[in-house]
Amino acid sequence: MAQDDPPSDSDVDKSTHWAELRTDLAEDRNIMAMERTFAGWMRTAFAAIGIGLGFKAVFGAFDPPWLAKAIATVFILAGGWLAITAQRRACHTMAKLDAHRFEAVSTPNFRLLAYAVAAGAVILTAGLWILNDGSLVR
Repeated sequence: MAQDDPPSDSDVDKSTHWAELRTDLAEDRNIMAMERTFAGWMRTAFAAIGIGLGFKAVFGAFDPPWLAKAIATVFILAGGWLAITAQRRACHTMAKLDAHRFEAVSTPNFRLLAYAVAAGAVILTAGLWILNDGSLVR
């Protein structure tokens, strides 16, 4: 792996510069890994919501009709819960780390995305139960 020479100061030992540079780069890699992990959890949340919608679509004529809605609701709400949990973990990790060589994503963006997904899951669940003919059981 190609490495750039660290900044040179005559006062500080070269090995100290290398150690500080490696530590800074490792912290940047950890931030990028956390961002990829957050994206993975969000994909999982969207997949859970999609499974819930698919289950309701495929088994819409299921008998009793409320059972298909209940199973779909579990998956959809689990997707919203996953989004919130991923956001909390990402923000907790970001609070511990400092970016050195690149600009990390701000934590409000994590919150905005996660809460939007969770709100969408709740609205979708309400629509699933209410928008057919107004009857909760049908």
